[in-house]
Amino acid sequence: MASVVEYKGLRAGYHCGYCDSKEGKASCGMWAHSMTVQDYQDLIDRGWRRSGKYVYKPVMNQTCCPQYTIRCRPLQFQPSKSHKKVLKKMLKFLAQGEIPKGSCKDEPMDSTVNDAVAGDFALINKLDIQCDLKTLSDDLKESLESEGKNSKKEEPQELLQSQDFVGEKLGSGEPSHSVKVHTVPKPGKGADLSKPPCRKAKEIRKERKRLKLMQQNPAGEHEGFQVQGQPPSLFPAKAKSNQPKSLEDLIFESLPENASHKLEVRLVPVSFEDPEFKSSFSQSFSLYVKYQVAIHQDPPDECGKTEFTRFLCTSPLEAETPHNGPDCGYGSFHQQYWLDGKIIAVGVIDILPNCVSSVYLYYDPDYSFLSLGVYSALREIAFTRQLHEKTSQLSYYYMGFYIHSCPKMKYKGQYRPSDLLCPETYVWVPIEQCLPSLENSKYCRFNQDPEAVDEDRSTEPDRLQVFHKRAIMPYGVYKKHQKDPSEEAAVLQYASLVGQKCSERMLLFRN
Repeated sequence: MASVVEYKGLRAGYHCGYCDSKEGKASCGMWAHSMTVQDYQDLIDRGWRRSGKYVYKPVMNQTCCPQYTIRCRPLQFQPSKSHKKVLKKMLKFLAQGEIPKGSCKDEPMDSTVNDAVAGDFALINKLDIQCDLKTLSDDLKESLESEGKNSKKEEPQELLQSQDFVGEKLGSGEPSHSVKVHTVPKPGKGADLSKPPCRKAKEIRKERKRLKLMQQNPAGEHEGFQVQGQPPSLFPAKAKSNQPKSLEDLIFESLPENASHKLEVRLVPVSFEDPEFKSSFSQSFSLYVKYQVAIHQDPPDECGKTEFTRFLCTSPLEAETPHNGPDCGYGSFHQQYWLDGKIIAVGVIDILPNCVSSVYLYYDPDYSFLSLGVYSALREIAFTRQLHEKTSQLSYYYMGFYIHSCPKMKYKGQYRPSDLLCPETYVWVPIEQCLPSLENSKYCRFNQDPEAVDEDRSTEPDRLQVFHKRAIMPYGVYKKHQKDPSEEAAVLQYASLVGQKCSERMLLFRN
């Protein structure tokens, strides 16, 4: 079935929640009655993002806090020290029931993971944006009857925190490198260059152990050490690998049989026709309310089932299960984290032809000590690597928007290697190359080639597909019957934002 959208135009001047600027946010949006996963993939590669069925694109050179689409490259991803701490903290909690002391101030992702999406959804609810989706649906049934829908169901996939996890390591890749800013130390501060460099305690302990073994056994047959000129041991010690543990090693480390807790991650399609989604809806909704009230300080009366359903349980994406796609298929899903039979977190994700796209996360504030925002992001990165095993082109993890001008929203840049989308040419640029420019200006064109243009820009607007009076026609035909000049301006603006490919595939509803 073709994507069907109703373009609503520009909305500007509303409060963004990240700054006190009088300019406010600016974005263009459209309601999506239905959308193919390929169309949405192409749209997010042009800076679009969905909130429920509302799909919007920030006007980057007008909005107060530019929002740059960011993606991580999971195949080359290596967890940082702080990421490893979070994973080890979870394993200790599961194995021994150990609750870490103190707060988790070094994990900002927990409380701010999806402020951008939440803010835009609040706008959608407050603004007078109307779309008669029921009428649209009736029209579609009559005019597109022959196409039908792919309604084949897939059984919910379960990802278990298992003791017998066995599998080939996914996507080894190269270790990523963080950007470090080196500054000249002030007098009386910094390293004393006249003294030898500091060494880690772990390295010192290893050196002491090595020397002790050499003294005890001059032949050097312990720990693989061998004195020159001596014959090798008949039972040489097994060589130790210097390779760092992979993300999967850290996540799926074996737990003891008497582990204190059991964590199970279930992938459930976003559909009230799915029995598992339906049976867990009430518990999931209660968790959402608890999270919104505690973390975002939302009034309880603004966290009703209607808002929850529109925001996180309704998606325009049509589920697809092609033979060459992942076993779970493409579409929108809830990744539920069950701890001892209770949901403690839900990650809302879209699985698309080239990526896993993170939409939202809500969790039980009582388990904030587990840094569930960071933990779920690492699980989603590992999940992307798992899907890549079956579907090779699915190799990216989209984290939504990166807002450099907002300190609390810069955490997404910590998942390396990652890229930002150029807002003018829509090519991906490594974040390390973008940061110097962003330090000087909130809005930046990342593509350094001054001659480069948007390769998919709208060049033939007459080929754009319009859905009007239950008939599908090219815009070249439709415009002959229109006399309102503002109609042409709106259609051309839409075409420039979605690009030539999507404008020819998607149906633009006009009434």
